[in-house]
Amino acid sequence: MKFKTTLLLVFLVGVNHLFAQTDTTKVPSFFSGQITATNNGVSLIPSFSLGKPAVLFDLSIGKGRLSFDPMFRFGMDGKPWAFIFWWRYKAIQQKNFKMSVGAHPAFVFRSEEANINGVNTSYLKAQRFFAWEATPTLSVHKNIAFGISYLGSTGLTKDVTQSTTFVAFKTVFSNLSLHKNWQATIIPQFFYLKMDDLDGTYLSGSLILSKKKSPFTLTTIFSKKLRSALAGDDLLWSVGLNYNFNHQFRRIN
Repeated sequence: MKFKTTLLLVFLVGVNHLFAQTDTTKVPSFFSGQITATNNGVSLIPSFSLGKPAVLFDLSIGKGRLSFDPMFRFGMDGKPWAFIFWWRYKAIQQKNFKMSVGAHPAFVFRSEEANINGVNTSYLKAQRFFAWEATPTLSVHKNIAFGISYLGSTGLTKDVTQSTTFVAFKTVFSNLSLHKNWQATIIPQFFYLKMDDLDGTYLSGSLILSKKKSPFTLTTIFSKKLRSALAGDDLLWSVGLNYNFNHQFRRIN
């Protein structure tokens, strides 16, 4: 009960802080997000996955450059997988160069078995992390951009990885015209991952298919180990159906 109350307080304080940033009517508030049903829930770091079908909720609430971006991951059986509470700030907003920075607390849930008074019981244990990121992106064409993603994290409980470093180099080919009103976005990516004393290099990518004026998109993701001492599948992939929404609001005096 205390855990659920803490999550609710984090959410309410975040929303209140965001919408109290400025009173100007020139800057709209926004509420956007994506709901995904997938055959395999892929982690923020694409070398790991839930390993079974999942439902993902990625939300964004904000005004101006600051946003609160909670992410909720559940298995199809309804059991929570991970709750991530991002705060992001668009530090640089130029025509061809953008960079955002962010940080979040995260809760990752793991099933544990216990014997209580001779009865075997299963319960969920929350592992806690704190992470930070920087994501500079350089646009060289209306459909081509180069980006770097840096993510660092520290474990807040002793039973988890204490130090993680993730650095990715990616190219974004966006809004590529296909048949009639269909478009594709292709994002190949090379990344380096270090967790405590173990590290590895990977190749990953994603393909997003969309139709103009439709809120639905289809996404496929893959990740392949190149050289790695870390646990995880040599090759993982997922396919997901996404529902996207984006609403803006202005204050009326």
